[in-house]
Amino acid sequence: MSGATAPAGSPVRRFARREWGPLYARVREALVARTWRAVPMTLVAVCLTLLFQIVQNQEWGYRTVQNIGAVRAQDPLPLALLRTPLSLFVPAPDLPVWGALAQMLLVFGVAEICLGRLRTLFLAYVATLSGTLYARVGVALGPETAIGLPEADRAVVDTGPSAAVVGLALYVCGRYGAHWTAGLVVLAMVVEVIVKPNLAGKEHIAALLGVFLLMLAERAVRGLRERRPAGRGRAVPRSDGPVQGRDEGAPPIQS
Repeated sequence: MSGATAPAGSPVRRFARREWGPLYARVREALVARTWRAVPMTLVAVCLTLLFQIVQNQEWGYRTVQNIGAVRAQDPLPLALLRTPLSLFVPAPDLPVWGALAQMLLVFGVAEICLGRLRTLFLAYVATLSGTLYARVGVALGPETAIGLPEADRAVVDTGPSAAVVGLALYVCGRYGAHWTAGLVVLAMVVEVIVKPNLAGKEHIAALLGVFLLMLAERAVRGLRERRPAGRGRAVPRSDGPVQGRDEGAPPIQS
């Protein structure tokens, strides 16, 4: 007699275990063992974003937040680079802040557990910086090219965590073998650009490209290390975390 739920060996469950099993196990293990202490950096980032949102909506605070965290393509490059790290914590004033907070809590939290705090912050910066630099290049190319931007985008305020969120999502999914999910992230950003080809959508594509190039560089470095001649020293197996039960080719797990 068939039950209402899918059997344990059903294709759907096998796919779910293969796609999200290692990622789910890593996140669950950390949250069960340390609860909120597993994601202190994420909680600080969420609180900082909420603080910026509150301050920038005050008459006395808007200009202060703009001066320390707002980035525009028309800004001098040194000033833009100086403001970029804080810009990802400044919510876009025309979008609901709760969406940004939820994205950060989920994606930054998972990344902090799976990659560690420093790597999460570094990847978030790479993704955000990729979008910031693209805006300058896109405006210079002009709307006549497929990847160009109109002159009006030179003055658009470029803030928010969305570029960092999509970049981190791609990296974590790629690192933990959730390739279909990574593909969906890329597809969603492409659809966004097609439906609404604005600065934000194109910056998301730039963020994905920046993180993807970083992933390729890391893979190339690992390949070179693994192919070192035996005469130059015995190769030491990589150990990035718990490996019990991990199949060959599964992503390394880091805390």
